[in-house]
Amino acid sequence: MKKKLAIICASLGQAPIVNKAKELGIETHCFAWDKEEDNYCKNIANYFHPISILEKEQILEKCKEIKIDGVTSIMNDYAVPTVAFVAQNMGLIGNRYENTLITGNKYKARLTFSNNGVNSPRFTFAYKGKDPDLTDFRYPLIIKPTDRCASVGVKKVDNKSEMLEAVQKAQQLSYSKEALIEEYVFGHEATLDMISWQGKHYPIIISDTEVMGESDFTKTGYHQPSKLSADIQTKIINEAKKALTALKFEYGASDTEVKITKTGEVKVIEINPRMGADATEKLVRLSTGYDLVKGVIEIALGQFEIPYFPLKKYSGVYFCRENTKGIKQAIENKENDPDIIQAHFYNEEESGLDRIGYLIYQSDKKRQWI
Repeated sequence: MKKKLAIICASLGQAPIVNKAKELGIETHCFAWDKEEDNYCKNIANYFHPISILEKEQILEKCKEIKIDGVTSIMNDYAVPTVAFVAQNMGLIGNRYENTLITGNKYKARLTFSNNGVNSPRFTFAYKGKDPDLTDFRYPLIIKPTDRCASVGVKKVDNKSEMLEAVQKAQQLSYSKEALIEEYVFGHEATLDMISWQGKHYPIIISDTEVMGESDFTKTGYHQPSKLSADIQTKIINEAKKALTALKFEYGASDTEVKITKTGEVKVIEINPRMGADATEKLVRLSTGYDLVKGVIEIALGQFEIPYFPLKKYSGVYFCRENTKGIKQAIENKENDPDIIQAHFYNEEESGLDRIGYLIYQSDKKRQWI
């Protein structure tokens, strides 16, 4: 009898897990509200259920009726608590629901890091009607809504007037009307993809993040494996494991963002309790040969296998914008470069934030087009 997998969310980002599950002979059930821009997987999943991913009780009842064998989601922060809620109430593999509520709140996560010795930026909390206490804080600061993702409402500020304006904006964007304030960390940015089973965390790969500059959060791309020293990479892995354990994250893929200072100190900036976005699953496969999406499915179904890496290559993704002429030219001439695996300019219907296209490469060395 076919295994049945519930996938919470049906946007384009879930397509890799729907397709992989079907390839493995698993019956797929996607849950999402029936809104055109959010239900891409409606036409590729075996079954589509028009229930918002936030309606966890309704989804639970439907999953009981279907008698699913596992529940999961990738690349969607808001689906994480519902995945945990369904798994917990059906006795399936998954994280505890109450723990995901901490992981999904930037202030609560920071507080957990502080209480468990995880190295992260100095922070404080701002809610409506109370001025934040910034005694001994040094500018620049980063302001974030406590419960949003994808850099929504994130602002770097250099003085008090900018801070107050950014806090007000972050509170407006926050569902709970709360903002996190933290000291800005200067340094190299990197991400670590890991997969966890029964509270044990297995590193997959560290990626170097390219940004426009210290004053800009605009990411131009990711490259893996990282060119950081072995010593620094070990620090990143150890700090990320400590953070995941503190958050009681026990099952599934995670994406840890860190900054490395000039003195070699590693600070955890954020833990994303799901697989990374921005072509992460493609890059991991191109660099290591490991199928991260398959690994996520196997965890949900209780069939975990320790990751192995049969391939050792460089890979990366570049995001094309109006001011990145080198990337534009590379996409236009993709047929002449055998390292370019995939390249595309977005059409009017496609959403690329401020991006107008992208390219993905695989090579024996790190490639640069900027």
